[in-house]
Amino acid sequence: MTIAAAPARLAAAADASLRWHPDGPYSLQQTLGTLLRGTGDPSFASGPDGFWTAFTTPDGPVSLRLTGAAGGAVDAQAWGPGSGAAIAGVPRLLGAGDDWSAFDEPGFHATLPRMVREARRRNPAVRLPSTGRIVDALVPTILEQKVTVIEARRGYRYLMYRYGSAAPAAGSAAPAGLRVQPTAEQWLRIPSWEWHKAGVGPQRSATVMRALRSAVALERLAALPSTEAASKMQVIPGIGVWSAAEVVQRTHGCPDSIAVGDYHLAAYVGAALTGRRTDDEGMLALLEPWKGHRQRVVRMIGLSGFRKPTFGPRMTIQDHRGH
Repeated sequence: MTIAAAPARLAAAADASLRWHPDGPYSLQQTLGTLLRGTGDPSFASGPDGFWTAFTTPDGPVSLRLTGAAGGAVDAQAWGPGSGAAIAGVPRLLGAGDDWSAFDEPGFHATLPRMVREARRRNPAVRLPSTGRIVDALVPTILEQKVTVIEARRGYRYLMYRYGSAAPAAGSAAPAGLRVQPTAEQWLRIPSWEWHKAGVGPQRSATVMRALRSAVALERLAALPSTEAASKMQVIPGIGVWSAAEVVQRTHGCPDSIAVGDYHLAAYVGAALTGRRTDDEGMLALLEPWKGHRQRVVRMIGLSGFRKPTFGPRMTIQDHRGH
């Protein structure tokens, strides 16, 4: 991995910029796509001019554009008060710290199911991104507890448009509607009736409020190893194994964290690896040989194109996410 100055024309058009050269193949869309909360996530936009995201840094909000460049490089341009901090975090966001060498080592690779080996062969450019932003990952994760993903994301979009802020201006290039997620202070000021309008029940809104009263301490978890960060997160009532895993997958690019308690995941992994559904205990047993890389295995199963057979009526409420 190397970092260089962005071309002069790009640097002149932004408040801060850089050009990042990954070691090996790299896919911007496959790497960052896992961060989106559905195709309608207001804090992301993708188009011919690149991949956009907006968020708050310790120095303030930022609009960040990432575009593929010649030779597999990625150009990053940032606008707004948080530009410097955002650009400093770009390599980590793009997965610069995500090392697949042990996973790709021939001896280990040979132990993987054929499905996983084939998916990795076809997708050598995937990295696991690290945002380093705990609150930004935690709030939408809490909103996904005990409800369908569709419900949760609808509520998240409502709250983002109602209480988020417009992304910093980026000339004429910024996509319309790009939003910055509310800060912890702004989330805490949302009145109860607005949570209700968003379809967020009192248990989930109370968990958000409880967690964000410790927002400063939560953000410090980004500097800890993922396992320790996930453990400390669960000290807050309402945040359990599933929520912590969902967060560190995004904030730390954790290659091993598994969302135990997810209604669909265990059945999906079981069907992919054995042809039969399984529960959390069965899923963990199946993935045990690849401990340390279990999230990579699950990611490759997803990229393999495998679809779990449908059995019976579809669930409408995912009440598996108690925490």
